[in-house]
Amino acid sequence: MATDEEIKNEFKRSGFTLVEEDEILKQCVTLCINYSLNPSDLVSSWELYHLNRQLLDQTVNKDEMDGFVLHLQNEQKESIMREEESGLHLYSNRDVDMLLDKVPEDTEEIVTTPTNKSQRLHPDPFDSISRSRDYGYSTGKSVGHVTPFGRRIEKFVVKFNIGNVAAHAENGTNNDVEDGEDDIIKRVQTSQRCSLKVNGSGPEPGCRFMYDRTEDRFNSLENRIVRHADAFAASGLYEEQVDPAVASQRSIFAVGMICCDAEGHLNDKSILLQSSAERTSGQRVPVDLNKLDQFSIFPGQIVGIEGQNPSGHYLTASKLVDSVLTADADLPPAKRQNLDQEVVTSAEESHELSGVSFIIASGPFTTSDNLLFEPLNELLAYARRKSPQLLVLLGPFVDSEHPEIKNGTVDATFNEIFQVEVLRKLQDYTEFMGSEVRVVLVPSIRDANHDFIFPQPPFDIHIPDLEHQMTSLSNPGTFEANQVKVGCCTVDVLKHLSGEEMSKNPIGVPTDRMSRLASHLLRQRSFYPLYPPPESLPYDSSLAPKALEISSIPDILLLPSDMRYFVKVLSLGEGEDAVKCVCVNPGRLAKGEGAGTFVELTYKGSPELMHASIISI
Repeated sequence: MATDEEIKNEFKRSGFTLVEEDEILKQCVTLCINYSLNPSDLVSSWELYHLNRQLLDQTVNKDEMDGFVLHLQNEQKESIMREEESGLHLYSNRDVDMLLDKVPEDTEEIVTTPTNKSQRLHPDPFDSISRSRDYGYSTGKSVGHVTPFGRRIEKFVVKFNIGNVAAHAENGTNNDVEDGEDDIIKRVQTSQRCSLKVNGSGPEPGCRFMYDRTEDRFNSLENRIVRHADAFAASGLYEEQVDPAVASQRSIFAVGMICCDAEGHLNDKSILLQSSAERTSGQRVPVDLNKLDQFSIFPGQIVGIEGQNPSGHYLTASKLVDSVLTADADLPPAKRQNLDQEVVTSAEESHELSGVSFIIASGPFTTSDNLLFEPLNELLAYARRKSPQLLVLLGPFVDSEHPEIKNGTVDATFNEIFQVEVLRKLQDYTEFMGSEVRVVLVPSIRDANHDFIFPQPPFDIHIPDLEHQMTSLSNPGTFEANQVKVGCCTVDVLKHLSGEEMSKNPIGVPTDRMSRLASHLLRQRSFYPLYPPPESLPYDSSLAPKALEISSIPDILLLPSDMRYFVKVLSLGEGEDAVKCVCVNPGRLAKGEGAGTFVELTYKGSPELMHASIISI
């Protein structure tokens, strides 16, 4: 049974202070008993509740406990539902026909269960006959059925604004989507077509994967340590690096990777530093961080540590550094422009420095009760009116976690669903809007119609006459639009880091944990710096080194997550030399049977000239 002291220590290790300690601990002990939790699981659930509520203070108040109990109850209900669904398989009409090896006589009358080749979707998803409205993917549901999503009252409500211009909230009515010629007449023309350059370092479509060896895993970690060690040395700010496993009476400086000496989360007794095998002994040395007032660490993080190790068995840290800005590539866009010696014409310069307007949305793009893709339809209707230069869609598109996909109750292949319900609608959108707009697609490991691997190759999309408007990126991937550099990763790295991070902050000083978690990616120069990754992530070490590397700080970083939506300006460094990056979590476009959120953003050269709105669809 969990004790008061164990729960108190677990909260302390996670950086939380208890207010009215006795009463809170008494409630926590009761919760551990009622929900069969150990102290670590309880505090992990509290951290998730704390992040979703966006609470700034690292305190646990009695007033928040009632909401926390509801959070635990919802977690338990979801767990029970997953267990009940795990052993369930529902057979479709196509399964039965295949087993009986025959076609029912009345097949022609059933629109939703085509079985012969003439009734199935044409292999070319872009033929002139639209079947998406006739083809019912959801078994037992009519397309004309009024869904909970369709019955929502408020549409396109602005949840959050940041920047110097407040976006206009359009409260939805029946006029949200104009029809026919009126829509063509009323729509606003887009601004000048933006340039688009894909920085390809990720896997290519059709690549071989899951052939990584132990040697590949070792080399990827070794190269990361060496690369960071070289950056520390090039900065000239630190002493010569030495082997942390060698006994020394004087203060030393060592670079290595944070590791955990046991299964489970990091704590103050399980922190190890693994140095480079090429330049030092490569041994793991226990680290004591108790003398530090502030730190934030996680497994896989590369850090520089100043401290003492007089016995050779224990490194006591007096300073911890997790990043160094070294290259000109880290400078803000304006400074990079000033340092550039190339001569450009005034027309080219004005084009390159013009602002870029985005609409950014992350899947799922359909609600959990059907496969009608209503949220995607609404998003494209909104984009037709707002006319952004770039529509950025982040997977999953055909979500493998969707109940009907998971249970196998659809009468179409995953690729057919993707082509008809996603690509065909995007084709209609680009043809309607004209050549000024562009669409960027980024896959997810949850896409049932794509490779289950991370890093992930882009979708292999070939659409006649639209290849210059519709672009697919690898996951993670980067691109530049009018010199605005954008990086994106659809793996929920923020959620993974939040479960593994160990931090300590000065008492009474408010901290923004979501900004800190996102900053880890920039400081570590990696889209996924956590190691080892969770078992659910199909991580391939042979593809990871180049694909995950962040060569220079992007202007905009897209990190879709199950965590609460946000738009934050991250700052690395101090004063005028600080490098700033806009980090965006657009939330999910569909949440269960209800509506989610997306982001509308305009970026004009710097975060100070940016404005963004998080909008509920």
